[in-house]
Amino acid sequence: MRRLLALSCAALCPLAFAACGTASTTAGFKGTEHDVAQTVANLQSDITSGEQKKICENDLAAAAVKRLGGQAGCESTIKEQLAEIDNTELEVKSVKLEGSKATASVQNVQNGKKRLTNVVLVEEGGKWKISSIQ
Repeated sequence: MRRLLALSCAALCPLAFAACGTASTTAGFKGTEHDVAQTVANLQSDITSGEQKKICENDLAAAAVKRLGGQAGCESTIKEQLAEIDNTELEVKSVKLEGSKATASVQNVQNGKKRLTNVVLVEEGGKWKISSIQ
């Protein structure tokens, strides 16, 4: 895909994963790990639907939205990125919990090659939100 999109410059590129590809699966995860995997699945669903407002409000952590210039800046950046996403597949392979922080290892396909990416999530208000992608 086009080099993990411009959001990587903002230390966040949740859209590097997927728009039209296979939906993320939460099967095999239970409890808190399932909740974390579900957040990644929700992000994919919102990307597929072109819902930049939902992505900024529901999927991304407050600090990530702030880094993208607040709600308006986030929505604008996400809208631009949605126009550039290639078809990819996404699968949450594992989830590691560390208190109010979690790391999901996510496999996606870019330019025909499988790749693992770590998605860092934080708990905010009882919900898991995407903080960054490493």
